[in-house]
Amino acid sequence: MKSFFTYLFILYSFTSFSQKSFQGKAIYQSKTTFDMNQWNNREMSEQQKKRIMERMKNMLEKTYFLDFNKTASVYKEEEKLDAPGGRGGFRFGGFTGGVKYKNTSSKVFLEESEFFGKKFLISDESTMPEWEMSSETKKIGSYLCYKATMIKKTDAFDWRNMRRRPKGKKKKENTEVKNITEEIEMPKEVLVTAWYTPQIPVSNGPGEYWGLPGLILEVNSERTTILCTEVILNPKEKTTIKEPAKGENVTRKEYNVIVKKKMEEMREMWRGRRGRGRGSRR
Repeated sequence: MKSFFTYLFILYSFTSFSQKSFQGKAIYQSKTTFDMNQWNNREMSEQQKKRIMERMKNMLEKTYFLDFNKTASVYKEEEKLDAPGGRGGFRFGGFTGGVKYKNTSSKVFLEESEFFGKKFLISDESTMPEWEMSSETKKIGSYLCYKATMIKKTDAFDWRNMRRRPKGKKKKENTEVKNITEEIEMPKEVLVTAWYTPQIPVSNGPGEYWGLPGLILEVNSERTTILCTEVILNPKEKTTIKEPAKGENVTRKEYNVIVKKKMEEMREMWRGRRGRGRGSRR
């Protein structure tokens, strides 16, 4: 009898999601931990560390919205206004993230990005993520979720995976030191753990994550956790889910070359100013 009701529940779920007008919205909270002591070259008071962490909060803790239908989705960060008189917190390297669009049926993946005032439309590879499925389960809210893991190559400019290389320590085989500074290293690959629910049978999830037989409600990768806090199915106000069109069309590889070149230019400019400053003090 129990298996019969389970079958009816699954059948009802798939019938509901097969409707042409189906749409859903998921709200995610992203949080990245940051160790101030790892990057501190000199002694800082706890009060100074606290002030810096408060300014970094808008970079470490974010809210995202995923609007999705059966095959496509748009993922965007919540827009926030800076507090009156505030400095707006830290921004990393002139980057401004935009909408991420995924179509899991046609394998189209696009991301809007602004870098030093110029807009780009980045196309990503459309290969299916190689998830390893598990029978381990847990509840997230009212949804029963299953665990899946994969080894993911890191993005060359994803600061969340960067870390300081201790002085005198040799580079490990699974890390590479970036040219931004010789003190920074980054693992070539990271372990990603995802929790998905078959109760919402769409192969989608936050950011670049997809490819599982259910909506991904939680992702853990290195120091970053993305957790779904609310799901709204068939909301009264529906969002138009369409491909973004603003910005210069580039591949992810081409975009990384552009960013690397600009950051090298900025580094040389900074070195030049630093050298002139030292010369003027003589």
